[in-house]
Amino acid sequence: KVQLAESGGGSVQAGGSLRLSCTFSGHIDRTYCAGWFRQAPGKEREGVALLYSSGNSRPYYADSVKGRFTISQDNENHTLYLRMNSLKPEDAAVYYCAVGLFYCNHLTKPSEGSMSFWGQGAQVTVSS
Repeated sequence: KVQLAESGGGSVQAGGSLRLSCTFSGHIDRTYCAGWFRQAPGKEREGVALLYSSGNSRPYYADSVKGRFTISQDNENHTLYLRMNSLKPEDAAVYYCAVGLFYCNHLTKPSEGSMSFWGQGAQVTVSS
């Protein structure tokens, strides 16, 4: 069974930075799409960034985070990262890592229903 565990959430002031980590346990015996979603109170969950596990395609970023967030992976240590710079109050949300068993690139439209495995979420708070 694949399990995902996020860490690195917290509280920062606007303009600050955080790095989220997502550690995989269990075995995925194929390439996959790993990504980050977020959900703010009263809003739907939205895809923030996606990255294909083989690393041979461009990552997807939501328009709202382009140029500020960077998704990366350490396959040797089974960890997915989301580096978040220049944080804004509107970035505050619970951030979830997720894995889907499909190919993804910069043109993929994130879909909550397409992801097979989810972490428990990490709270990010940004104060103005």
